[in-house]
Amino acid sequence: MKWIATDKAAYRPGEPVNFTLRLHPFEPDTKVLVQYRHLGAKIGEREMKAEGERVVWSWKPPKDDFRGYMAEVFVVKHNRIADHLNIAVDVSSDWSKFPRYGYLADFHKMSREQMESVIERLNRFHINGIQFYDWQYKHHDPIKRVGGKPADMWPDIANRPVAFDTVKGYIDLAHGKNMKAMNYNLIFGAYEDAAEDGVKTEWGLFKGRDRTDQDKHPLPGWASDIMLYDPGNPEWQNYLIGKEKEVFNTLPFDGWHVDQLGDRGMLFDAAGKMVNLPQGYVSFLKAAKKNLDVAYVMNAVDQYGQGLLAALAPVDFLYTEVWSYPKYDDLKAVIDRNSQSGRNKLNTVLAAYMNYDHSKSGRGQFNPAGVLLTDAVIFASGGAHLELGENMLSNEYFPNKNLSVSPELEAQLIRYYDFLTAYQNILRDGLEDSKLKVAGSGGPEISARAEQGKIWSFAKRKNRSDIIHFINFTSATTMDWKDNEANQAEPEELRDVSVIFPADRKVGGIMFASPDYYNGSPVPLTFEQQDGQVSFKLPKLKYWDLVKIDYK
Repeated sequence: MKWIATDKAAYRPGEPVNFTLRLHPFEPDTKVLVQYRHLGAKIGEREMKAEGERVVWSWKPPKDDFRGYMAEVFVVKHNRIADHLNIAVDVSSDWSKFPRYGYLADFHKMSREQMESVIERLNRFHINGIQFYDWQYKHHDPIKRVGGKPADMWPDIANRPVAFDTVKGYIDLAHGKNMKAMNYNLIFGAYEDAAEDGVKTEWGLFKGRDRTDQDKHPLPGWASDIMLYDPGNPEWQNYLIGKEKEVFNTLPFDGWHVDQLGDRGMLFDAAGKMVNLPQGYVSFLKAAKKNLDVAYVMNAVDQYGQGLLAALAPVDFLYTEVWSYPKYDDLKAVIDRNSQSGRNKLNTVLAAYMNYDHSKSGRGQFNPAGVLLTDAVIFASGGAHLELGENMLSNEYFPNKNLSVSPELEAQLIRYYDFLTAYQNILRDGLEDSKLKVAGSGGPEISARAEQGKIWSFAKRKNRSDIIHFINFTSATTMDWKDNEANQAEPEELRDVSVIFPADRKVGGIMFASPDYYNGSPVPLTFEQQDGQVSFKLPKLKYWDLVKIDYK
């Protein structure tokens, strides 16, 4: 068994990268050859003699900020390559440039070894930010206190135990990996007993002008339903921001993951005035940033209010919990729309829950084909997928663990997250839409739309290069990304797929890469250019291929 890891999820410019490679079984006369690449260019290499099962070394990347790299590791035995592993490296001073967001949802009393195991796993996926989901005591009073000090334990809203030391321990472990820890809380929620803690009913959101029916989010027999308050009300703002100040003064969180509940319909304040929730969200976030200068990310549930948040709110990137956008091309459309709303400066993370109905049926496993096709679409479109934590997400209640990740899917996901990280500069670094359209030349049809039985292709542009994506739906049994019943078919691998596209400029080179091929390493392709057309072949297409066209 061979395994490779880095010591951190991301690195600041000038910070060394420490690698650990495990070789089992170890054989004498084994060498390790490492090649460091930025996109297709080799920028360094190193050869080492293996002295045992563990090989440890360091690398000092270039000092450029916001760069993704691939370390290609070749195990050489008796002068022949016996194995090949890759791992990505992200050098970025700010995680929000290329957010790879994970979550934690269990905070019972745990040993340090248990917590380390969870964080080490997320580190291998290069998760650089963690949402601490439902860690708090009450939404309007997050930290339970006894005698003026934080309590050792408290129940969360589902009456699950939360240990203060576990929350603090996870934050510290995350910081040791250069991961950011984000404190989850609603922007406008309080328990039914909130009046005992100083919350006033007149701050509420009401379904009618007569102030008799306060809006609420009902929950299934938990500690409380969640009563809703006007996020634009200055007194509510002062109250909740004050409570959040206590959180940040007590626990070293890096930011606030702010939640909402989507479109609530027509609502009114205590004076009978209709409330514009998105405007209230912006008002609240601006007040919070002024009084509590931490990082902010806000969930735009099903895109509700996202345009206004992207344009006016002090958020570090955009986050959408996807519900009524069921098709694969809907995911790309959401990411594209967010990019436009954020003036191509804010990247997107999608909370998109896989195998949703299947997870309700009881215990089982995630369907790899459904997961990988959805990740392929999100990553190719320039987004990231909130899916990985202690387990993997199948619905909006993060502690749910009805479905497990098979070892095979785990290995495939590692390759996908390596790919997302290594190629981040041509996936999500200020790219623009390209009008370039490709076609097939015999074989499966290549379509500019996501269609069953076809290869979906779309292009983006970065500087003088076109980046073309190919996603394989030739074997698809559904075009619903959620793969509700976990029956999406594994794509049949296609070989030597002929591609042709028009070009009025001289092509200097074509680079091919895929998380499904050669561990994601870049491969130069031969091509022909004549009569205003360029033709080449994709060596293999399983789920997702990327091609970068460089012009002279």
